[in-house]
Amino acid sequence: MSRINIGETLFVLFLILFGFNGKAQQLESYILEAEKNNPEIQKFELRFDLASEKVKEVNSLPDTEFSAGYFISEPETRTGAQKARFSVRQMIPWFGTITTRENYASAMAEAEYVEVSVARRKLALSVAQSYYRLYSLKARKEVLIENIELLEVYRELALNSLEVGSASAVDVLRLQMRQNDLDQQKETIEQDLEAEKVNFNNLLNRKEDLEITVVDSMAIPNEAVMETLTVAEVHPELLKFERLYESINEAEALNRKDALPKLGFGLDYIPVAERTDMVVDENGKDILMPMVSVSIPIFNNKYKSVTRQNEIRQKEILSQREERQNMLENLLASAVSNRRSARITANTFIRNIKQAKDAEEILVKNYETGTIDFDDVLDIQEMQLRFQTGLIEAVKNYYQQTALVNYLTN
Repeated sequence: MSRINIGETLFVLFLILFGFNGKAQQLESYILEAEKNNPEIQKFELRFDLASEKVKEVNSLPDTEFSAGYFISEPETRTGAQKARFSVRQMIPWFGTITTRENYASAMAEAEYVEVSVARRKLALSVAQSYYRLYSLKARKEVLIENIELLEVYRELALNSLEVGSASAVDVLRLQMRQNDLDQQKETIEQDLEAEKVNFNNLLNRKEDLEITVVDSMAIPNEAVMETLTVAEVHPELLKFERLYESINEAEALNRKDALPKLGFGLDYIPVAERTDMVVDENGKDILMPMVSVSIPIFNNKYKSVTRQNEIRQKEILSQREERQNMLENLLASAVSNRRSARITANTFIRNIKQAKDAEEILVKNYETGTIDFDDVLDIQEMQLRFQTGLIEAVKNYYQQTALVNYLTN
């Protein structure tokens, strides 16, 4: 059987995961754990095992028929009365029919195996994207904590300024309210983080409260040379249509074989009782009669109809493949565009964060001269938080889109 090698799937995972150096080894181990435990993959593997077992099922002849009968009214013959009849029959399909059935069953097994590969890829993509969401939520929570601590420093500065009359109680309260707002955002993110952990552990089919190790930081790598990306010709989502098309070819070959005559061989044995009323040659000699039969499908409209059905099904599969390929190509174009946008957005946020830091240093220096403006403090802090959060989201989006690009192109 020519199958999609499992190593090829793992290589795809390598391309998906190693967007941020060796730190992705942890994610790779999570994906391998998910593949091992995921019930959907196990379901498709069982279907493949079942389809493979059918190859053995079709590699057999029809059941042998045995029959026996007893003559209630014994027919008299020249050599004696017939007492009973014993028969054995074996039908044999036309030459090559069994091999054709094996080919058809193998083709159906191949189609089921492709489903296993598709499920593995989709699971790897889901695990990777959930992992990147976990990174984003964790990083956003840490940024909020840093900003809450920063606001506490500013609040202390405002209290000191209040004592010397260079700030008002309103400034202190506004800083406190901003802290309260960030505390509320942090609590919301913690809830989202817990929900995403449950989702991630469910993907791995393990206990929902198990701890998950996520990288502390991620960065977008330097821009690679532009290249034209296309959906892989051997992508499992497309390959499954080819396997189905081939299976219908085998189904049609089997249909043509079934339309041919079938041969039958048998043997009848009839015990004969000896005559007592006269002496004859071969008195009481049993009868042994070999039999040959031929089953000819004279009314073959059924087979012609199956041929037309197979032709229609093949046209349908070709249309489905074309439709799926167009959808995957649109998805790839969107992913590539979104990845480029994420890179541009991240670079913009990096520049803005640096400028916000510079502005923050100026404000701190102004405090030493007693001219700090706490309205500016809040504005700069809010912009800085927005830039930091935006950078985290841009990095997350970049890696999620990269995972999708590699899912489609490898």
